[in-house]
Amino acid sequence: MKKTTMLAALLATTLMSTIAHAQTIGPNGESATLSSEVTLSDADIAALTGKGYKAALLWHTASDFINAVAAGANDEFARAGVDVVVTTDAGFDAAKQRSDIETALAAQPNVILSLPLDPVTSAEAFREAVETGVELVFLSNLPAGYVHGTDYAAIVTDDLFQMGKQAADVLAEAIGNEGQVGYIFHDAAYYVTNQRDQAFKTTIENDYPNIEIVAEQGITDPARAEELANAMLLQNPDLDGIYVTWAEPADGVLAALRGAGNTSTKIVTLDLSEPIALDMVKGGNVAGIVADEAYELGRAMAAAGLKGLLRQDVPAFVVAPALTVTADNIAEGWQQSLHRDAPASVLGAQ
Repeated sequence: MKKTTMLAALLATTLMSTIAHAQTIGPNGESATLSSEVTLSDADIAALTGKGYKAALLWHTASDFINAVAAGANDEFARAGVDVVVTTDAGFDAAKQRSDIETALAAQPNVILSLPLDPVTSAEAFREAVETGVELVFLSNLPAGYVHGTDYAAIVTDDLFQMGKQAADVLAEAIGNEGQVGYIFHDAAYYVTNQRDQAFKTTIENDYPNIEIVAEQGITDPARAEELANAMLLQNPDLDGIYVTWAEPADGVLAALRGAGNTSTKIVTLDLSEPIALDMVKGGNVAGIVADEAYELGRAMAAAGLKGLLRQDVPAFVVAPALTVTADNIAEGWQQSLHRDAPASVLGAQ
């Protein structure tokens, strides 16, 4: 068995009991607190305003998702009179992220928001920030060995169980609550995708007795999605639906279906994507997309950091809501998730 498969299997096993009880858990088994519970009161805003506090946003990459997270964070910091003095993009490079941290610390921020790229490397890279008393709030990932309340204020991420569950629900509805489906999961030990994938599988198995997962395929490289989907369809040409772990590989699965002239097999995936959404609104194979509220993630991250700055108790693990986006609510869903209009190509195809 491949190392990635073994790691993913081990992590999935540790998640099973919690997933069965419909909960999202943190990377160290933390219970989740809804982001709506992490807010700044008028008194908090008054205590923060005019103090000269500064913040830095050290992102791991650039994307529509990160733009929305940053917008939520910027708006919340602005509401509290906190200046965002540094914003960086590490381009998925851990060494670049370490350099970004050093650059940010020279500006003496009081709060840093970031997604650590590598648990071990990031633990060392953020250590100077910890030692200088900066309030750290992490998106989804946590540096190895970091202790809540001592080294960082909070982790904020999606409601991962709900994303997987809603994906199962929308696919089940699309195929009439019965039939055979394929399951394309992320074949790596990454707790975000592992929880989402496992929640889909568990929901199908527990809630939909007339739906059977007859084909399973792990994926690590999205570029191979079309190839893997072709192999799955060759062995299972009559699949009623396919779950795909996120939107980029779903685009490859969609290409495989189109190449086979298959207009009946339904796809459900996670995270908003223009080509996937365009197929959906045109009545193609895509039945639904489950997304997170990215803007709310950023707002909650900023609020958690500022509450830490005020020496208030902050939950260790905070989750933002999930939402199902279909052809019927594409405009509203895009706004709710990303706080911007859906692409003109998508809106124009309705």
